[in-house]
Amino acid sequence: MIENRRESASPARSQCAIEFRDNTFVIDAVLIGELLRLPPSQVPILMRAGRITSACERGADDHAGEFRLSFFYRNRRARLRTDPEGRILRKSTIDFGDRPIPEAPDQSAAQRQNFATAIGGRK
Repeated sequence: MIENRRESASPARSQCAIEFRDNTFVIDAVLIGELLRLPPSQVPILMRAGRITSACERGADDHAGEFRLSFFYRNRRARLRTDPEGRILRKSTIDFGDRPIPEAPDQSAAQRQNFATAIGGRK
């Protein structure tokens, strides 16, 4: 298993790479592709096909107002933690190698939602 974590030095200086509109997170495909080691042009295609899956968790207590966005593709998991303005506070990726990705805890239907849309790379 290979893990890579990066924390932003200061949330105020982090680039706003994630938008929230129409009850959906909108994330640049370049960012997701970088984390999952995929060409950005493939990210929207793989998401629509259900091959890249995602989950969203809302922070509580000390992390209230933050979100953790997780993306899964094959044996890799990428996570982004953001503040309410969409600034990235932390990025991490794990490559599970030959092992399957661990199962997520069961969620109620009310907790499940399709939350992320990847947009094509920005220039």
